Amino acid sequence: MTRFQEKVALVTGGRSGIGSAIAQRLRSEGARVFTAQRGEDQEFEAISVDFTVPEKAAHIIDTVVERAGRLDVLVNNAGIMQEALVEEMSMADWERTIAVNLTTPFALIKAAMPHLRATAGTIVNVGSIEGLGSNPKHAAYCASKAGLHGLTRAVAIDHSGEGVRCNAVAPGWIDTALNVEFIKNLPDSKSYRERIGTIHPVGRTGSPEEVASLVVWLASAEASFVTGQVWTIDGGRMAKLSLP
Repeated sequence: MTRFQEKVALVTGGRSGIGSAIAQRLRSEGARVFTAQRGEDQEFEAISVDFTVPEKAAHIIDTVVERAGRLDVLVNNAGIMQEALVEEMSMADWERTIAVNLTTPFALIKAAMPHLRATAGTIVNVGSIEGLGSNPKHAAYCASKAGLHGLTRAVAIDHSGEGVRCNAVAPGWIDTALNVEFIKNLPDSKSYRERIGTIHPVGRTGSPEEVASLVVWLASAEASFVTGQVWTIDGGRMAKLSLP
């Protein structure tokens, strides 16, 4: 398929995990893909940036437009997570999580909007099921992802009439390299892998490529009547009640 022929996409955090799968899928369908993250990316045209500094967002967008002449797709995927109880978390850690997961996506959308308006472009934000529920010690992460979901709806309301659609995906447990390595290093990794599968009605965890398929569909013209939505992709986990 060439759904993105002659289109330009920016994927933040596109060097690894879900972001890499999204970038690869967009490229396979014809897009010119830029990624933005700390350091280099050998696969794509890369922009090195510190997402804890939201003021850098305009530079990222300007760089893409200067090099490619346009912007059609913005995927806000970069994110961080820190574990701590509210009373244990420092203000610096809280602010860093909010900056990377929420404020920088806002700043990128703000800087990108004139260019997306010109191309009738699309925005896809990578949220989380933790924007809908919570795991222990994830206060800052949950707050940032819930905020990103809310931002998604607000941007859609304000700009869909101008031709710019905005949606989000909320992944559950996805087998990124980081998660796979985490399980591998557990004392009883096989038992944990089986146990983590049982919390999903489909009987397994998800893959980055499955998330990428949803993101790319939302960014494509096939989803032209879809905006302001948060699409849960979690193998049914959030729909499953605990045993009575």
